Amino acid sequence: MVRSWHGWLGTFNGVVLITVVVLPLAALAVWALARRRRAAGTTSAWRTSLADVGIVYGTVPWVWMIMLPGEQAGAVSGRVTVVPLRDLLTIFSDGGPLTATVQVVGNLLVFAALGFFAPLRFPALASVPRILVLAAGCSVLVETAQYVLRLDRVSSVDDVLLNAAGAGLAALASRRWWRDTPDTSTDRRPQPAPAVGR
Repeated sequence: MVRSWHGWLGTFNGVVLITVVVLPLAALAVWALARRRRAAGTTSAWRTSLADVGIVYGTVPWVWMIMLPGEQAGAVSGRVTVVPLRDLLTIFSDGGPLTATVQVVGNLLVFAALGFFAPLRFPALASVPRILVLAAGCSVLVETAQYVLRLDRVSSVDDVLLNAAGAGLAALASRRWWRDTPDTSTDRRPQPAPAVGR
């Protein structure tokens, strides 16, 4: 049972519980944003509101969890692994199937909500390569922060690869709902029909 502020804010279980507890608030936020946007005459108000809240609700808890400090945070220097797939192979060989599965799936989910909802919210990102680049960039920032803040975590290129892959797979899952931005440029506007001679 979570009994202290540290238990709520500084542990994996606490973050999961907070995420579950605020789910109704997230749903209420979607409803309120959609209602406000519909009143303002915004098209796709529900879609846009769901995407806005989904990106935040689906990403913040995962980033929060991977930024939790380890037992020796501040006492040990940051560790970096830049050889691709080395950490993955170590996890599979030393950690066992359950540990490896949890680790891989967890990394795939970190930016999955961003990958799923960002193309729905921002048509300019409606491309799997763009989502991969965005997620990889976000992951590099998180890994760098782990190193700089000395959180007793390993900053690994494998984490970046898995985070980006998860976002890319989520983007593919939402692809059927992507849409292009309506083009309002003058050269694409409908031209009046030419007058027919009499």
